[in-house]
Amino acid sequence: MLPIRSLGAALAGAACAVVVVSLLDRGPAEPPAPPPPAAEPAVAPANTAFAPPDESAIPAGPFGEMVRYGRDLFLHTEQLRGTWTENGMDCVNCHLDAGRLANAAPMWASWTMYPAYRSKTQKVDTMAERIQGCFLYSMNGKAPPVGSKELAGLMSYIYWLSSDAPTGVELEGRGFAALPPPAQGVDHARGEAVYEAKCAVCHGAEGEGKVAEGSYVFPPLWGSDSYNWGAGMHRIDTAASFIKHNMPLGQGGSLTDQEAWDVATFVNSHERPPDPRDAGNRAATDAAFHDENCRYGDEVDGRVLAGVRGG
Repeated sequence: MLPIRSLGAALAGAACAVVVVSLLDRGPAEPPAPPPPAAEPAVAPANTAFAPPDESAIPAGPFGEMVRYGRDLFLHTEQLRGTWTENGMDCVNCHLDAGRLANAAPMWASWTMYPAYRSKTQKVDTMAERIQGCFLYSMNGKAPPVGSKELAGLMSYIYWLSSDAPTGVELEGRGFAALPPPAQGVDHARGEAVYEAKCAVCHGAEGEGKVAEGSYVFPPLWGSDSYNWGAGMHRIDTAASFIKHNMPLGQGGSLTDQEAWDVATFVNSHERPPDPRDAGNRAATDAAFHDENCRYGDEVDGRVLAGVRGG
């Protein structure tokens, strides 16, 4: 009998011999498997919920002061009338709840998507240029220059609202959620009935808005103190979406899609300040800038809509 250590060595040798024979029987070794493909980079979801910071979180110090200044301009833009604005509109009229409300073009969903190409300008716009466009069209005024306190304040406020928002991600609630095409087309008379029943109490029987202590508390929807023919809200599809989700104020979603389309048609079938891109040729302006869902250049009640001036 072999000693235990010798027996172990013999068994080990026999096992090695079996392995060698086995490997010889299998032929040439298989080539190593290729490494797995690299994982695709994570892609942020197209729609991501986001909540802006509470106003109590605005910091102290110079930056916080600029944020507060921008917020004040956002809520009371009419204070700039005669310098940078020329109508009765405030930023908050379209961007509700101080720019915080989803589906009312919230500002926190805009900051992180710029710079961006815009078909309206046919170029890549910065956020500063996007805000300047609002002054030119929605406020019927002039664009405050880069470096001005007004533009710096608004940009600071919008930047702060988007704190911790992911860059380049289209956040849920951005802009105005599009409506499906109207099942019955659009109708001016039906829209007038909706306006009288649901809108006139705040915006006036003639769309003139409501004034208290010298300032508009409800904005004018047409006429010389409203947004001009270049503003995004003059498009019927944009106005219909905004109305559906947000109007009457505090009762968003209470109108049917059809009612929203009809009343948007009625509102945007009235005169308002001219498109600032109009160089004096209405037909050329219509062809160049109004190939869209709007009434610019149409005849309504015997008059071609192309813009009115005056105070």
